[in-house]
Formats: sequence, C-alpha cells, structure tokens
Amino acid sequence: MQQQSELKLPPVYQLGYVVKDIEKACSYYESVFGTDSFCEVMDVDMSGAMLRGKPIETTIKVAFVNSGDVQIELIQPVEGENLYTEFLETRGEGIHHLGYMIEDIAAFKAEYTKKLGEPIFYHDMGVMEFAYFDASEVGGLMIEFLDFTKSL
Repeated sequence: MQQQSELKLPPVYQLGYVVKDIEKACSYYESVFGTDSFCEVMDVDMSGAMLRGKPIETTIKVAFVNSGDVQIELIQPVEGENLYTEFLETRGEGIHHLGYMIEDIAAFKAEYTKKLGEPIFYHDMGVMEFAYFDASEVGGLMIEFLDFTKSL
C-alpha cells in the first residue's frame, strides 16, 4: 500500500478535454450549453516542453470556460509530438486530465515523482509551469499540476 501524501491536493481546478477539431467542439458546446465563452481559441507554442525527458517542438490550440469553480479546457494538438496527440491516437477524443492549481510545483513534483515516477510532460512557460503525471492506471486520467505563482 502506498504511503499517503504529505501534500494535500486542493479542489479540482480544471478538466482537460482533448478534441480533434476545437472550432467544432466550441460550436457544439455553445449550442448545447448556451455559452459563448468557448469562442476564444488560442494558439499556444509549447516548444521546449519536455515529453518523457526529451525536449519537443509542438503547438496546440486551447479554449477555456468556467463552470462554477472548475475550468473546462479544450485542447487540440496542431503540430509536433505531444501528450495530446498520443491521447487522440490511442483513446480518441475525451477527458484527458484533472488539473490542480498549486503554489509550489517543485514540492508537488518531488512528492508525486516518488509515487508515480517522473512527470511525463513538463514545461516552464515563464508565467506558469505545468507538470503531468501518469495516474491513468486506475480511471485512465492524467494529473496536471499548474503553478501560476510566477505571474503574480
């Protein structure tokens, strides 16, 4: 049995969905749920991110909307190898990760590396850092830690 973490997870901050066509997904969610917040699709250059310990050159598109205290993120891989492309190839579209907003990514990375191994996808984007851990053994989801404290 695994030892319980000394670091307590905060409430879920984000649900990440990987989609093949973000514009189509935005239109669908807007028509079904009556929100126009998904319209702002952003291109994100994630070059320099680390995927399984190797630097990658990749771009994605993202769109966000909040549902109460939970952010819903739509992600479309555009170019290059990344965790989202792998997800589409192996599982198709769907819920990819649970995201937790934390304030000390180094501590969370150290703690969860002991439990789940090294982060499989990591990037320090200057204004924020993220780290994904593969917790898909039970339930099929990744865990993402997001640290926005650099932007404060």
